Amino acid sequence: MTAPEAHLLIVDDDERIRTLLRKYLVRNGFLVTAARDAEHARRILGGLEFDLIVLDVMMPGEDGLAFTGSLRETGLTTPILLLTARSDTDDRISGLEAGADDYLAKPFEPKELLLRINAILRRMPKADSKEVIPKILNLGPLRYDVERGELWRGEDIIRLTGTENQLMRIFATTPGEAVTRGYLVDKLGRDTGQAQERAVDVQITRLRRKIEEDPKRPRYLQTVRGAGYMLAPD
Repeated sequence: MTAPEAHLLIVDDDERIRTLLRKYLVRNGFLVTAARDAEHARRILGGLEFDLIVLDVMMPGEDGLAFTGSLRETGLTTPILLLTARSDTDDRISGLEAGADDYLAKPFEPKELLLRINAILRRMPKADSKEVIPKILNLGPLRYDVERGELWRGEDIIRLTGTENQLMRIFATTPGEAVTRGYLVDKLGRDTGQAQERAVDVQITRLRRKIEEDPKRPRYLQTVRGAGYMLAPD
């Protein structure tokens, strides 16, 4: 099911693809704005907020990977879905490391794009009243407000991407207990497989950079050998 009137930003230098994607997604219930390149998209983002950005990697000038990294550095947390003609796993991992939430290899069926978009929108943080979880997790000098989906250091907020926030909420349901990579893949709404588990590893690495004093020797987001990952709050 399509999220009601979710607003998407499509960024692609190919006018034909932009037009086709826009028409298809509008027919499926989305509000859609299109940009021809990173510079154009940056101007649009200066005045509008979006629920998701669909971004082509191979663009002239500033490519999709560089643009993704730039957006994340400014604190933008809007989910980003990369479209890439590169099928190599390492190239896709580079996209996740830059801050993307998911990727889709070209060529693709429009229906598959629709499924990916809806999967990302569904996994955006929502409070679940059926789960008994703590309201605040203390991680040394940091505190994570589970209900608000906010990570704070003192009076300063630390920006989390949608996927990083979803990971924190998953761990918040079972603090002190190991969570398998397969379980994380499933809860994040991704396809199963070794490549997706590796993609989760990338997201864990990014999250550690934000919550750990020494990400290479994690104190709070620990690796449990043979079992997965565990969040160990104070």
